[in-house]
Amino acid sequence: MMTTADLSVSTPSDREVLMTRLFDAPRELVFEAMNRPELLKRWLSGPPGWSLQHCEVDFRVGGSFRHVWHGPDGAVMGMGGIYREIARPERIVRTELFDQDWTGGEAIATLVLTEQAGKTELALTVLYSSREARDGALRSGMKDGVAASYGKLDTLFAERQQAA
Repeated sequence: MMTTADLSVSTPSDREVLMTRLFDAPRELVFEAMNRPELLKRWLSGPPGWSLQHCEVDFRVGGSFRHVWHGPDGAVMGMGGIYREIARPERIVRTELFDQDWTGGEAIATLVLTEQAGKTELALTVLYSSREARDGALRSGMKDGVAASYGKLDTLFAERQQAA
């Protein structure tokens, strides 16, 4: 298991990466932040220097999403997929495929949110097409990008809870 700040990353199987993180926010708020474009643009930025510039979400089973990030030196990274399962406010399953296809094909991402005493544990399992694809994703800097984004999510939750 690897830990980056408050993010824990493990490999429960040859093709999976499991990332877990505890947020000081109710599950409904965390779930909302996972599917509303105006909120995604505020926190899903990746590592420093990157930002989510394009965010389309058709949040329904069979609906699609498309994200495009811009980074340093004109770098562009795009990803999209289809929502396979939505169980509000606890579970989202979707496909993911990067434009550059550096993960060896489509991956399946399963997000599970569990609330206890006003805090929510996020568990994101990504199933890749092969062990090589999983290991490539781990070497890509994914952990640092996810940890930075989740840090921004903490800030978003604090702002929203103060405003309530």
